Amino acid sequence: MMELRHNPITDEWIIISSETQKRPVLPQKEACPLCPGVLEMKHDYDLTAFDNRYPALRLDPPEISRSDSVFENAPSYGKCEVIMFTSDHNSSLSRMPIGQIEKLVYVWEDRTRDLMKHEKIKYIFPFENRGKEVGASQIHPHGQLYAFPFIPKRIQSMIDAIGKYKGCAICDVIKAEEGTENIIYDGEHFIALVPYFARFPYEVHVYSRRHISFFTEMTNSEKFDLAVALKVVTSKYDSLFDNEFPYMMEIFQSPVNPTMKNFHFHIEFNPPKRDKVNVKWMASVETGTWAFINPLTPSDAAKSLKKASYTI
Repeated sequence: MMELRHNPITDEWIIISSETQKRPVLPQKEACPLCPGVLEMKHDYDLTAFDNRYPALRLDPPEISRSDSVFENAPSYGKCEVIMFTSDHNSSLSRMPIGQIEKLVYVWEDRTRDLMKHEKIKYIFPFENRGKEVGASQIHPHGQLYAFPFIPKRIQSMIDAIGKYKGCAICDVIKAEEGTENIIYDGEHFIALVPYFARFPYEVHVYSRRHISFFTEMTNSEKFDLAVALKVVTSKYDSLFDNEFPYMMEIFQSPVNPTMKNFHFHIEFNPPKRDKVNVKWMASVETGTWAFINPLTPSDAAKSLKKASYTI
């Protein structure tokens, strides 16, 4: 079963996809389907992207029986891709060389440029799930990309906020945070900080200093600085509790077809850890209302992350 179903109560689209149940989960290294020569890639590779074997969205979705009641449905049009960060099974963003992360930024740019050519694609969302705590099904360092035929609900809330705010909220946040203790990376083109309004205990946002909307608008220097920022943030995460730190990394660009020039490119890291051993689970209040309860003061989280070591 593959189709989109509309929720008239919240005005959001839900993706129904039984294919995702078939994906392999956390195999041992010898059976890793993402390692060279095993399943997905029959030859060695450095960094690559390919279509997800178990997609929730496809450019050629199966036909559906249209609903004729209060319920609305649609074909599962879109694209789901897997983006391999490296062929090294035991690596990660925190351990990869800056040059490898820089190449990854160029891949994200390439996939954005290619997918935005499809007029029915409305939002392109690269992301990484790291760790079993956030549902990662594979250990091998990789991310994914979803190209949606609609604007996801949280993105729509950003768009609505942009429409109400006089100026750019992210530009103003950067100005307000300059020189504060909340900054954990202060680069020429990118800044990483624990936001004043953090929802997760060790949430970190990475903002472009220049007001840009897409990877495709970045200069080469900006792409390199973004790679450095990602390396610093993820290596600080790993050194914080001296273990592999789980997180959700979400990359926010402007919608496409049409684009929004007032959308400010940014990346959010949402880790589930409350401390070294405890996980902050999303319970009823947060899942049902989007009203998050953060058990750690953002300034305290920033102090811990500033003290954490990092490698370049």
